[in-house]
Amino acid sequence: MKPAQAQYTRRSIRLKGHDYSQPGAYFVTVCTPDRACLFGELADGEMRLNPAGQLVELGWCAIPDHFPLARLDSFVVMPNHVHGIIVLSNVGATVGATHASPLRDPAPTGRPRGPQRHSIGAIVGSFKSAVTKNINASRGTPGAPVWQRNYYEHVVRDEGSLNRIRQYILDNPAQWAMDRDNPLVVAAEEADAWRR
Repeated sequence: MKPAQAQYTRRSIRLKGHDYSQPGAYFVTVCTPDRACLFGELADGEMRLNPAGQLVELGWCAIPDHFPLARLDSFVVMPNHVHGIIVLSNVGATVGATHASPLRDPAPTGRPRGPQRHSIGAIVGSFKSAVTKNINASRGTPGAPVWQRNYYEHVVRDEGSLNRIRQYILDNPAQWAMDRDNPLVVAAEEADAWRR
């Protein structure tokens, strides 16, 4: 591999062999670049969204309008990230029209060029794109990054895990002072202490 190619090669953080368009619940976290606090602030353990944060919330709530097989569960917009649970229903039963663009034919390598339609990757990509466009239009900052390049996900395996994640999302604003995504928290160990 040439040095220029190595610079742009990313290792996938997805679960190897998992089909992210399969029915099930997925816990997703999407962050701003360098954990910049763009969406509001915490006061008295409650998130106070600024106009950009309100656009993030509107964009998240609009996901089922564009992806009819997706249902939203618990979510929270934080100063520099969004946590949310997306539940996918049976992908084989396409319901209504979708605003997602169809994928092109596979690249000559035989690998697809983007995420599978109706997959978590397609949903998160569409959300990030729409919110970025709306925030930049409202701020007059065309092309400015709003999100980091990737996102984090966790395949929710059972009801107990789903309930723990729901509680984590609910508690997230109150735990901001100890959250590893808070740029003012110094030590990761300290940030994770409340999770034990």
